[in-house]
Amino acid sequence: MNPMRFVLFLLVSLAFSGAAIAGAGSPRPADYAGSQSCATCHPAEFERWRGSHHDLAITEVTEATVLGDFRDAEFTAHGVTSRFFRRDGAYLVRTDGPDGRLRDYEIRYTFGWWPLQQYLIEFPGGRFQSLGIAWDSRAAEEGGQRWFHLYPDERVDHGHRLHWTGRDQNWNYQCAECHATNLKKGYDLATDSYDTTWSEIDVACEACHGPASRHVEQAGAATADRPPAWDAGKGLVVDLADRDGGVWTVDAKTGLPARSVPRERHTQVDVCARCHSRRGQINEIYEHGRPLGDSHRLALLDAELYYPDGQIQGEVYDYGSFIQSRMYAKGVTCTDCHDAHSLKPKAPGNLVCAQCHAADRYDVETHHHHAPGSAGASCVACHMPQRHYMVIDERADHSLRVPRPDLTLKIGTPNACNACHADQTAQWAAEAARQWYGEATSQRPHYGEALHAGRVGAPEAGPGLIALAADASQPGIARATALDLLRDFPDPSHLLSLRRLLVDGDPLVRGAAVRYLDVTDPKTRLDLGFPRLKDPILAVRAEAAQTLAPLVAWPLSDEQRQGLEGALREYRDTQLANAERPESHLNIGLVETAARDPQAAERAYRTALRLDPRFGPAYVNLADLYRSLGRDPEGEPVLREGLAVLPDEASLHQALGLWLIRNGDRAKAVESLTRAAELAPESARYAYVRALAVRGAGDLPQALRILRAALERHPDDRDILVALVTFNQEAGDQEAASEYARRLKRPSAGSENRP
Repeated sequence: MNPMRFVLFLLVSLAFSGAAIAGAGSPRPADYAGSQSCATCHPAEFERWRGSHHDLAITEVTEATVLGDFRDAEFTAHGVTSRFFRRDGAYLVRTDGPDGRLRDYEIRYTFGWWPLQQYLIEFPGGRFQSLGIAWDSRAAEEGGQRWFHLYPDERVDHGHRLHWTGRDQNWNYQCAECHATNLKKGYDLATDSYDTTWSEIDVACEACHGPASRHVEQAGAATADRPPAWDAGKGLVVDLADRDGGVWTVDAKTGLPARSVPRERHTQVDVCARCHSRRGQINEIYEHGRPLGDSHRLALLDAELYYPDGQIQGEVYDYGSFIQSRMYAKGVTCTDCHDAHSLKPKAPGNLVCAQCHAADRYDVETHHHHAPGSAGASCVACHMPQRHYMVIDERADHSLRVPRPDLTLKIGTPNACNACHADQTAQWAAEAARQWYGEATSQRPHYGEALHAGRVGAPEAGPGLIALAADASQPGIARATALDLLRDFPDPSHLLSLRRLLVDGDPLVRGAAVRYLDVTDPKTRLDLGFPRLKDPILAVRAEAAQTLAPLVAWPLSDEQRQGLEGALREYRDTQLANAERPESHLNIGLVETAARDPQAAERAYRTALRLDPRFGPAYVNLADLYRSLGRDPEGEPVLREGLAVLPDEASLHQALGLWLIRNGDRAKAVESLTRAAELAPESARYAYVRALAVRGAGDLPQALRILRAALERHPDDRDILVALVTFNQEAGDQEAASEYARRLKRPSAGSENRP
């Protein structure tokens, strides 16, 4: 990974047109009035919200809200037996603490409701930590009513990053923003502590509608003889209602649904996206009605999160999937399918889809080819396949896609057909789909093919990626992902499209286009990237500041220098929105390094290590900073300090191996680089560097064996293939060298059909 792109996505910007911000001319800001103030005039909505998953997102501990068994129940996981019990009316758990010793901890809040409930425990420094053992709140006949560990397949002891007492399981950072109303995190970097406050400890009315004091005042001014003195927005800070009079109808000719008025804004979807997305916070101040990119940076279709065709893989929630859908493109919003207050579907089963899709066309055997009422006849089964997260939490893919078993054959992605028919092959599923629906679907190009080629490093990937990025008919999140992958296939011809993409209507695309400028020359960066420092979306401005940071050393005009310095200050602020995270300070250090301020960079890396001595990238980057400053001898103790606490961190072994090569100890360097490659076999780069070091140490046959083994895992890696050509020529095996040279020129194996 390019170190300038190390950005936290543990929780990890689609814009809308014309966000409706009501009451903008008010002389004073609105305040939070509380959900009870809404109940008087909106009793039906309030009652639907009561008992919803939003209402129960967090609750005070009472006999009515604690679902788990605290009757001296015991549960053993990872060698630790925890006991859940009551004492003096309190709910407690005896379990392993931060030092591995068993202690009694009082439960302060319940966290979540169904299908599982977690529990929060208060720690010094204002921290609330989420226990790693959860209660399965499903019915016993469904496998529920039991304690279970959220990481059953990984030994999570007190030294593990995912242990419940650690920074990665901290509620104030990880969860609080989306489980409380009017949350103020209140983190203090100097003391590494929190003073977190909230208006309501659940997702209440104003979490979505915004502070409502002006709305309540205007409503309260009404009398029997005088209606409320509403302003244009009825005192609300954001208007979530449809005001354009649009309705969904079915076209008589095509049988397809269409909205009578095109939806021009996505305000409501962006409000939901604040929490229902994989994103990272970049602004502590959230303004209701503003685009997501003004407060958060959305995760793209990254390999650890999504399959190459955009299907959900990691825990990504809903938004990143939904914005890939044709429904989103046509103007469908969350509340077209879900009740805004109860959160339940607006109708049972297939009827929710039949609101727009004619049942006599789609909810029939001639369409789904399954027995009526069977699992295969369900719209969700085929178009919203589900995956389990947190062990038992089944979540649907909201990309609402047509099943494509042909893509399983082409690029290895899963398909809904084989999810049910696991005993059949993808070829069988593809043939069935062809017989039912003809050739059209399987012959339709899909952006997943271009993204797959980019992921595997296929030599022919570049043209497909730039074509996808430039295609405005495709989802913005896919186009932006294509641009990120395209950085591995730089070509001067891409600049023709890049100029247009830097002013694209989608901020995800603009942000990715700015990142692509990393692979261009400084003048091109300046000419094309500088205008984006004034982009209307914060996430794009932050990308521009990060990309242009190295130009601080360039001869800029006074106006340009002031603009860049201001943008860098804003970038630092985006990182300090999560000042408790070592990743944020690493990012600051990288920008300070690029901006030629090594002292500030060193402070940032040291801060990262103060917050988390087990954060490997800070050791690596600090040692590299010393190398760049001509202080390379200082890098070795930094790397060895890191290895003392992280003996299995591949990046540290890799960095130490390179340090040893620079300082003339090839034998020990090979040991370190070998260990790095063993710890991270998925890294083509580590295998390649190891082979070079082994060759440099004089063992050409071993270097060839390493490269051949690496090629089995990474069949399209260009560096490995080039090395195999060179090393085989050196070994006198011209036939093998020629074969690898041919492989460099031909299309990748990843683009061919797979069994």
